[in-house]
Amino acid sequence: MHRAPLKARIFAGIAAMLLLCLSAGSAWAVADDYQVRNVMPAGSAIAGVDVGGMTRADASALIEEELVAPLSEPITVRYGDQTFILPAENLVKIDLDTMLAGAFEPKATASLPRRVMVRLTDEQIGDDVPLALSLDEDALDAWLTEVAGQVNRPAVDATASVETTGVVFIAAESGVVLDEQAARAELSLALRTGSKEIDLPVDVTEPSMTDADLGKLMFVSLAERKVYLYNNGELEKSYSIAIGAPGHSTPRGDWEITAKRYMPTWGNPGSAWAENMPATIAPGPNNPLGTRAINISASGIRFHGTTDDASIGRAASHGCMRMHMWDVEDLYDRVEVGIPVYIR
Repeated sequence: MHRAPLKARIFAGIAAMLLLCLSAGSAWAVADDYQVRNVMPAGSAIAGVDVGGMTRADASALIEEELVAPLSEPITVRYGDQTFILPAENLVKIDLDTMLAGAFEPKATASLPRRVMVRLTDEQIGDDVPLALSLDEDALDAWLTEVAGQVNRPAVDATASVETTGVVFIAAESGVVLDEQAARAELSLALRTGSKEIDLPVDVTEPSMTDADLGKLMFVSLAERKVYLYNNGELEKSYSIAIGAPGHSTPRGDWEITAKRYMPTWGNPGSAWAENMPATIAPGPNNPLGTRAINISASGIRFHGTTDDASIGRAASHGCMRMHMWDVEDLYDRVEVGIPVYIR
């Protein structure tokens, strides 16, 4: 029987042993790789949460706890004393499977030798996978529309409404309009980052007529025998007056101041009651108009002073509105031509 030379037999033996070792090593590598087939590569993270070395199941549970649950919690949205709750869980969709697959990809795409080498050297081949989150924009817009209906308030113009018993003022008020574009941007950011309290952005609208635009007006109450001077919706001063006697009634209506007369000259109106009086009476103690006269657009009617203080508060004039001298002088300095005068 022919036998191979000793040298050949030794070489063959060494080769066989090497093949056996390689076979055993490969078997070990395959077995070890199988054992860690579901383990995340070292250095991997999902939206900043470290999942390296974790099983898929453990990584999934951690991401649910650290990211999904917090981002699904409701957001408190405030404006003034109003509070609204945004149900984040209805608006946010987080693709956990995609993120886990992305974190596992460096390992899944590596060859077996590469995976074995990484395992032996503890090489960090993982990466930080970004948050895979989508928003239901239509649902967010619908929620904002509902909130806008509760927040929006039109501006109110200042008004003065003259009634029989007096003047009713409505003060100017600024309006509010939800800034839906800014609100959408802030809420979208909060839904993505986990912020849980947001101040609602609004725009303030101003009225076209402010209290200061109302200016001055006068209201004469014939029943009270008083005149009220208002300034920008606030009572500035009131005065007692005498009004027209029966047969010489002070005219009701909407009038305005047409002239201010300092130390006026009285002119005879030609009425029956004045037929025995001179055509004019110069300024002085005998002048029926006193020291000041404030004409209004009603013909022959004015506010004026009197020396007959006892007549104040009574129906005693020929249609004009008599005032104590000190009162008409005070009023004279407070009013201007054009101020409306309402007599009721």
